[in-house]
Amino acid sequence: MPAPVEDPALPQSLRIPATGTESELLHLGLREDGTLDVPPEPPGSPASWYTGSPAPGQHGPAVLLGHVNATGGGPGVFADLRSLKPGDLIEVGRDDGTTAVFTVDRGEQYGKDNFPTLEVYGNTDGAELRLITCDGYDPATGEFDDNYVVYAKERSAGG
Repeated sequence: MPAPVEDPALPQSLRIPATGTESELLHLGLREDGTLDVPPEPPGSPASWYTGSPAPGQHGPAVLLGHVNATGGGPGVFADLRSLKPGDLIEVGRDDGTTAVFTVDRGEQYGKDNFPTLEVYGNTDGAELRLITCDGYDPATGEFDDNYVVYAKERSAGG
């Protein structure tokens, strides 16, 4: 008889020591039109975990979303993603009291018109994390033309 599948520990909070970022995590899915639901925009708004992705620490890329700036100006929860460097830590607190720890691999800027969906959301060899925010602000339109994605891999138990 196979062992029962246990529910994954769900993400509750995010901490990025290198930038001083701390946030509770909302759990958001897809909108009716099939696009990602995004966190609210007012100052102090939290980041969110995309519920269609693995929970942080599970096999595959867990996806966290946050704004680069807040409504009316000022920094959003992911304002400092561009300053992250390879080796920086990202900690995700989970509802079972454990913390999944990830190490930044790299950051990439992509145009929204040619976003590499498979590279960002596709399956991975192990537990990984993607932090996604808007980038490429165009003052002429008042819109962000790009996304910035931080890629991170789960830190091994030994280091």
